[in-house]
Amino acid sequence: MRIFTASLATETNTFSPMYTDVHSFYASFYAPPGQHPATPTLCSAPLIACREAVAADPSLQLIEGSCAWAEPGGLLNRQSYEHLRDEILQQLQQAMPVDAVLLGLHGAMVAQGYDDCEGDLLGRVRQIVGPKTIIGATLDPHSHLTAKRQTAANLLIAFKEFPHLDFMQRARELVQLALAAVRGQIKPEMNSFDCRMIDVLPTTHEPMKSFVAKIRKLEQQAGVLSISVIHGFMAGDVADMGTKLLVITDNQPERGQALAAELGIELYSFRGRTLPQFNDIASALDLAGMADGTTVLADVWDNPGGGVAGDGTLILEQIIARKLTGVAVGTIWDPMAVKLCFAAGEGADIALRFGGKSGATAGPPLDKRVRVERLQTNASQQFADSSVPMGDCALISFDGIEVILNSNRCQSFDPSLFRALGIAPEERRILLVKSTNHFYQGFAPLASQIIYVDAGAPYPSDPKRNDYQKLRRPIWPINENPFN
Repeated sequence: MRIFTASLATETNTFSPMYTDVHSFYASFYAPPGQHPATPTLCSAPLIACREAVAADPSLQLIEGSCAWAEPGGLLNRQSYEHLRDEILQQLQQAMPVDAVLLGLHGAMVAQGYDDCEGDLLGRVRQIVGPKTIIGATLDPHSHLTAKRQTAANLLIAFKEFPHLDFMQRARELVQLALAAVRGQIKPEMNSFDCRMIDVLPTTHEPMKSFVAKIRKLEQQAGVLSISVIHGFMAGDVADMGTKLLVITDNQPERGQALAAELGIELYSFRGRTLPQFNDIASALDLAGMADGTTVLADVWDNPGGGVAGDGTLILEQIIARKLTGVAVGTIWDPMAVKLCFAAGEGADIALRFGGKSGATAGPPLDKRVRVERLQTNASQQFADSSVPMGDCALISFDGIEVILNSNRCQSFDPSLFRALGIAPEERRILLVKSTNHFYQGFAPLASQIIYVDAGAPYPSDPKRNDYQKLRRPIWPINENPFN
């Protein structure tokens, strides 16, 4: 049995000024055939799962294509998308014949002229391999499920958890089901239901925590192969933006459609109740100032994982104004400030302007006299089984506050981001991180309290105010009764 695997993934915030091109992929993660490391990335996990399957069954033959990932950002340059896409398609053409094509995708990639990059890629794969070859892919739940993708693929499986700590489990699930389909042991049928809503659905909190547990139990029933919740990505202005339920059965389409509708209607009933409490900056700092132990402040809307810059200063500006101390910030994206710190050297006392460079809504640049405490080339942090590059980083300090400046844009996943620069996070009074919920699993064990901070910018977080041009169907909360 011959299996081809590759990966092409990014998450496109169509409202973001952080435009994406081929160099964004090369800077974040790019592995040509045979050069993928032993550890997975979030979206190239199917390659590692395929390697595991081949190690367990030598009769399988694996052909590895290119894997590329870019940090979430703005619209992808058309030529860059076509170049990376065609690279994989040419590799597939050379690998023919194959029995299965298994891809690591994101599901919210948008390029100039391509509102559905994944549908375009899957459709072209289908043209190459023909109707009998099994095509499957993993998806990030913050994606757009389109009919084109469902038509082209046999298996689409999204991560269940948010934070997406289960990406390797879902990749192994994809490989297991694909092999069974090739062997004729199952006949996958995909059915979906449009929930007509868009919301943020963290699975660390109720009601989503119990909903995912329910889905896992349903998957134990005979004939139910996989169930995915497509949360949707509200910062993507495309026709299919929104939440959907996807059910894969073993040749039982009517049952699959009924189950998708049942679960989708239940999920719709959760609208507006899935988020933990969000606090404005003032109330969040009031709570942090009164607490014992370590408080984690999550700047949920200046999250590079949502395609924005991660250089916002709105919360830090108020921390400085209140003269709070024992504060560590991880991170503020500012490659220029990092270069200046490296030029000055460790131990230097310099005047530095940092943060607030990418746009008008996320706060002004900060001007401080700082000490360059530590410099680290090619720093990284952990996220589940993967290592996330932060690029060259500088740790600066001033007025009882420490700030990690990074040159590779990324969100805050894990306390290892602080330890990489010599900070013991559990010894700090306040940790300010930039992430919507991926930080939770790593930081919860050391936190006396976690406070989600809504600074109001820069992510387009209010669907009612987002200027969608391509959305063609009613969804909540833009429409109060979208099914009427």
